[in-house]
Amino acid sequence: MAAPAIPDRAIPAGLDPALRARIAAAAAPLEAPAGAVLFHPGDACTGFVMLGTGTVRVDLVAEDGHTLLLYRVAPGEACLLTTACLFAGEAYTAEGRAETALEGLLLPRGAFDTLVAESPAFRRFVLAGFGARMTALMARIEALSFRSVDHRLAEALLAHGRREVAATQAELAVEVGTAREVVTRRLNALAREGLVALGRGTVVILDPAGLRTRSESG
Repeated sequence: MAAPAIPDRAIPAGLDPALRARIAAAAAPLEAPAGAVLFHPGDACTGFVMLGTGTVRVDLVAEDGHTLLLYRVAPGEACLLTTACLFAGEAYTAEGRAETALEGLLLPRGAFDTLVAESPAFRRFVLAGFGARMTALMARIEALSFRSVDHRLAEALLAHGRREVAATQAELAVEVGTAREVVTRRLNALAREGLVALGRGTVVILDPAGLRTRSESG
């Protein structure tokens, strides 16, 4: 079976053609189906992932199996933990999972180290991605620490970008960093206020403006 073609869209268009060609020559195609675990806590980092399509979610996993969403990685974005592990030479401390089917590139550790050392443009690209993800993670920590569950839940629902959100209450609990029972109570309260309607594994947003007001007032 022939190997899949390397998706050009995984390499940022803002990089100069010579650097893009160098990355393409050194990288290997990466494919994973939805639900595939890309790395576990304790795994060594084998290379720098550049997504062309799909989304990866990165979760902290407790000993009892409970998970806490740290961040998602979309095409054009860097995985904070992967970059940190490559620079520090340490193992992963969280779990990465393909949230959807994905395609991209895996730039092996050796090639990554060489490009960081030799190419100022690649180094700026990597550090800019690292900084952006760190800022987003700090915002996530702030929300978990100082924002109400109502605020986080409303924000999580709106972030899906659809009127009908296909997510179970357990999945929403992971997103907002609380227990499923708490999400159940808060969803029922939002339903009584006419902001959402609840179905089996779905939440329909009836009043986006009202829900946005709730997300901004927590």
